[in-house]
Amino acid sequence: MASSVGLALCGHALVVRGGSRLLATSTSSREDGQPVDQGSDTVLASTFSKSGSYFVLTDDSKRLILFRTNPWQCLSVRTVVRRCTALTFTASEEKILVADKSGDVYSFSVLEPHGGGRLELGHLSMLLDVAVSPDDRFVLTADRDEKIRVSWAAAPHSIESFCLGHTEFVSRIFVVPNHPELLLSSSGDRTLRLWEYRSGRELHCCPLTSLQDPTEPWSDKRFAVSRITYWSQEDCVALSCDGLPVVYIFQLDAAQRQLVPRQLLTFQHRVWDAAFEEGNGLWVLQDCREDPLVLYRPVGGQWQSVPESAELKRVCAHVRVNWAMLEGCAGVDSGFSSLYKATCDNMTTYLKKKEERLQQQLKKRRQAPPSGPNGPTKKMRAGESAQGCSS
Repeated sequence: MASSVGLALCGHALVVRGGSRLLATSTSSREDGQPVDQGSDTVLASTFSKSGSYFVLTDDSKRLILFRTNPWQCLSVRTVVRRCTALTFTASEEKILVADKSGDVYSFSVLEPHGGGRLELGHLSMLLDVAVSPDDRFVLTADRDEKIRVSWAAAPHSIESFCLGHTEFVSRIFVVPNHPELLLSSSGDRTLRLWEYRSGRELHCCPLTSLQDPTEPWSDKRFAVSRITYWSQEDCVALSCDGLPVVYIFQLDAAQRQLVPRQLLTFQHRVWDAAFEEGNGLWVLQDCREDPLVLYRPVGGQWQSVPESAELKRVCAHVRVNWAMLEGCAGVDSGFSSLYKATCDNMTTYLKKKEERLQQQLKKRRQAPPSGPNGPTKKMRAGESAQGCSS
């Protein structure tokens, strides 16, 4: 899925991506790469490695661009077979896994930055997300047809399990880093689910609609989660949703194997993305030039905004200066709207055709000749005359 605008955090660096460029703000020095400029260059997916040492993105020109982050340097520009929908690094940071629209996953080497891609596995449906277990033993893939597949990384054709239960496309999956046996997933069915993924067992399902205020103008809108972000310090989960001015916050109770709703943050503007920064708080990127970023921290058990933060002011100033590159993405459709199942009301069509048939039959009856006292009058053939009674 095309992520038209978003943010990612790497140590003390904040990278905001939008449209065709990257805006990077960091306290460290950086060296910008110079990839070949072709096509519209819209960023479709991007991610950091676990340590933050690498950053990779792919665009609609089918380029896979790998960066080193300290100092910032473009290491390679490679070509992918089809447009990409999701990216992830392996935990060892030796490979990049690339999921595409045709349902395939390719791996690209980080250690050999100019090496070609290798086909690892495939689905029959478009892939929307890919993840790996913290020990690199399993590759998890989510597709448009409601499935989450768990495959062995060493032999991707060998499937460990399926996590089945969603009733619409699976938009995001996330393996919990400090509880590596657990998986979080979201879907166009507007639920957040917790899984024990090796067995494929669903542990908990939380309908997001049950947490909304029904009086809100967007309460009956279809939506999908566009970001799952996690704060390991407090086992806290935050969700941003496609086109909605809200962020959902949950507590993961790993011992009880359940998700506990904690707070619903509401905004005056659409939320583009959200990300936790360990030790600092929750950053929220919104569609507002005056206040593009909001920083939240837990205070007395509740997440509250920190408007007077010096770091927030500094980063917001950088974003405002480069707002033009984000502004063009304000009305861009994320692509989720085209993934919902098409509904076909066969009963309405059947009843309509039945009514048309009845009307036609009624019309024919009205045009038929009148009936005699003993039934319909029989038509006489030409030359026949009526015979009277003889005496």
